[in-house]
Amino acid sequence: MVIKVFLASSSGSTAIKKKQQDVVGFLEALKVDYTQLDIACNEENRMWMRQNVPVDKKPTNGIPLPPQIFNEDSYCGDYDTFFDAKEDNSVYAFLGLPPPPGSKEAEQAAKVLGVENGTPAEEPKADGSVDASAEVPVEERNGDAHGEEEQAADEEEVEGEGEGGEEEDVADEETAGDEALAEEEEEAVEETDEVTEQANAQEEDEQEEADEDRDEEAEVQEDEEEEEEEEEEEDMEETQEEEAE
Repeated sequence: MVIKVFLASSSGSTAIKKKQQDVVGFLEALKVDYTQLDIACNEENRMWMRQNVPVDKKPTNGIPLPPQIFNEDSYCGDYDTFFDAKEDNSVYAFLGLPPPPGSKEAEQAAKVLGVENGTPAEEPKADGSVDASAEVPVEERNGDAHGEEEQAADEEEVEGEGEGGEEEDVADEETAGDEALAEEEEEAVEETDEVTEQANAQEEDEQEEADEDRDEEAEVQEDEEEEEEEEEEEDMEETQEEEAE
């Protein structure tokens, strides 16, 4: 049996990235063999994941978000159900795998089985096995297993009702982030426009001042030329009067 974990390598959501890292890191810590399937770079993986997630486990928009976990073709659950299983020390049951002998999950399962049958549970041996004399009849064990399956089905149904809302919250967070980014870009554009207007106004003021300076310089130059012409005329008249004398 191969555990398949569907991930999005290029997701823009920080929440999704963290959830993916939590799932992968915990599986590696348990030394569970698994395969990562990227839905961001492989359209076949994306379509397979969407088609094989049960309808009652999908969010209201019908598009399940990563990470999604499968055992071969059997659906295990998403991050929320994985997290609940981790908290309850029932990850192997969640994955559809037998718990290794001596693990907390194996000990817990043995104790629960003994309590449900009304007999004290035998402490597991070093290798994780239990004394055969403490085993219960097959009929009772099967009946208990059937009851556990019904209870698990009820719990999954309740969990499924909450999954859509949580995934909607993630989608709302992403939408809010996009809107905030759009507002920031719009504000940046407005600030740029204001800076441009101010720069244009400053250039116009500088141009007007330069034109005024040129006009003043031209007037001063004209006055100086007129004064020079008047002086030249006066000099010419004095020269003519001296020659006439």
